[in-house]
Amino acid sequence: MRGGIGARTITCLGLCIAALSAGPRAQAAPVVATVAVAPTVPASTLGALGVHFEGLRSSKGMLRACLTRNRAFFPKCEKDPAAFKLSVAAGRDARLAFGDVPPGDYALLVLHDENSNNKVDTMLGIPREGVGFSRNPKLMFGPPSFDAVRIHVPAGASETDVKLQYFL
Repeated sequence: MRGGIGARTITCLGLCIAALSAGPRAQAAPVVATVAVAPTVPASTLGALGVHFEGLRSSKGMLRACLTRNRAFFPKCEKDPAAFKLSVAAGRDARLAFGDVPPGDYALLVLHDENSNNKVDTMLGIPREGVGFSRNPKLMFGPPSFDAVRIHVPAGASETDVKLQYFL
């Protein structure tokens, strides 16, 4: 499903996605990564979101993902203190599993940090590394809106596919 894209520049996409690569330098990582947080709701009502990747152009580097339910922090997910953040080594079988997720609507951002330098590399403001979002909107002139990438995480297990897009 395609979402609306505002009249923002692709430079914003690179800057907005940069947050995904923030943090300490990644060490060797397993092919599957899982995150769980202390639940504020009963465990029986929490959700889990498995993420599969499509269109990965290489097995180099890391896949960095950020899951937020607060539209005020989208696409700057790194500023959301309640966001779920995961990284996993890139590879054909790479997948992420967000655990203990309170049910609700979320936006998922993914960066393929091919050189594992913990930042988005750009050329003339255009990301040189792959980016992707939940619901796989077509990206042309900036990041999609929260509504264009919104997915619902129910109680129990759910899955989603993210198609990485490369501009250079």
